[in-house]
Amino acid sequence: MDYNRPIDLSTAKTVIDRYQGRLGTLIEVLQDIQAAYRYVPQETVDLIAEELGYSKVHIYGVLTFYAQFYLAPRGRHTFRICQGTACHVMGGRRIYDYVSQKLKIGNGETTEDGMFTLERVACLGACGLAPVVQIDDKTFGNTTISEVKETIAGYYEQERKA
Repeated sequence: MDYNRPIDLSTAKTVIDRYQGRLGTLIEVLQDIQAAYRYVPQETVDLIAEELGYSKVHIYGVLTFYAQFYLAPRGRHTFRICQGTACHVMGGRRIYDYVSQKLKIGNGETTEDGMFTLERVACLGACGLAPVVQIDDKTFGNTTISEVKETIAGYYEQERKA
């Protein structure tokens, strides 16, 4: 995905039109826009302000208050690596360092090809399976670097076949 090209606002316009004339729907609008773009582009904030009458300050206040919203492009897949105590002791840091080096991105960053966003998380709530890695909604326990290497290759292979 070329993140430097202009954003097609037709999708955002369709989303905004669904909420026209309804009060108290800003969070829903932002959620729907993020679902469409995988983040909330600045251009869509401008459009929301113009079309729904919210101030940009108010919109950005909501976007920065809630951790669910992202202001930068996200990958098609989110790679979360637990850094909680159990995962740390069982090698979570080594796995994070491997993935970061392999994908050439740091915490919160997205690969140039738009495939992965990497997140270092405090806890995924599966300490008995440490170290734990989560990709999108799939959780992998007792993870090794070789398994992560195969998993990354598998996602790229699926992408090539699609």
